[in-house]
Amino acid sequence: MRRISICSVALLAWLGLGLPAAFGQGYPGGGQMPGSRGGMGQTGMSQPGGEMPPSTAVDKPDAAAKKFFTAGMKSLNKAREFEDIAAKATNPDKKSAALEKLNDAWGRALDQFTEALSNKGDMVEAWNNVGYVHLRLGAYSESIDDYNHALAIKSDLMEAVEHRGEAYMAVDRLDEAKAAYMDLYNHAPPLADQLMSSMQKWLDSHRTAANGMRPSDIDSFGKWLQERDGIAKQTASAGAPAAAPAASATAR
Repeated sequence: MRRISICSVALLAWLGLGLPAAFGQGYPGGGQMPGSRGGMGQTGMSQPGGEMPPSTAVDKPDAAAKKFFTAGMKSLNKAREFEDIAAKATNPDKKSAALEKLNDAWGRALDQFTEALSNKGDMVEAWNNVGYVHLRLGAYSESIDDYNHALAIKSDLMEAVEHRGEAYMAVDRLDEAKAAYMDLYNHAPPLADQLMSSMQKWLDSHRTAANGMRPSDIDSFGKWLQERDGIAKQTASAGAPAAAPAASATAR
C-alpha cells in the first residue's frame, strides 16, 4: 500500500537517516526509495580526516524532490483531464476507459509526491498534494493526516484547511469541520463557501440515510448550517466582513 510509507519515509529522509532494508525492498520497483542513504559518505556527515563532502551531496535530495514533485503535478493534471472526460462521457465504454486511466493517474501522482517527500520531508506543497490525492481516492483518514503535516509546516495554508474540512465531513467529524469553516470564514471567505457546499451535501445525504449518525446530531448540524449560511449571505449583501455572533463563532 502506498500510504503507509509516507510519514515514516519523509521523517527519515528529513532527518538524513537510512531506511530499513525491508522498507526499501517493499517499495514499487525494488531497492531503496529516493532519499535513503546507503553509506556514511552520503549523509552530509564528515568524511574520514574531517573533510566535508561536496555540496552536491546535500543538494541532491532537494533536486530529486523537485523532480518528483514536477512529475507528480503532471500526473495530477492528467488525472483532472481524465476526470473531466469521464464526467462528460455518454458512452459506457469510453467512461469506463477514462475512469481506469483516472485511477492510474491518481496512483502515479501519489507515488511521485511520496517520492518527493522521501527526499524532502518538509516540502509543504507535496504534503498538500498527497492530501488532495488521498481525499479524491476516498482515503479520508490518510488525507487528514497529510493535511496535518502540511499545516504544521504552513499554518496559514487555507486550501489545506478547506480540503481537510471536507475530509472531516467524510468521516463525520463535525466539530472539526465547523472549526475549519470558521477559520475559512475569517480568513478566506470563498473557501468557506466551498466547504459550506460540501457540508450541505453531507446534510442532504444524512437526512436521507443517517449512516449511523444520531438524528438529533444531524438536526443540530442542520440548524448550525442554516445559521451560518444566513450570516454569510447577510455579510455578502452588506459588502463588508461582519463579526459572527459569539454563539456561532465556535463549533458546537
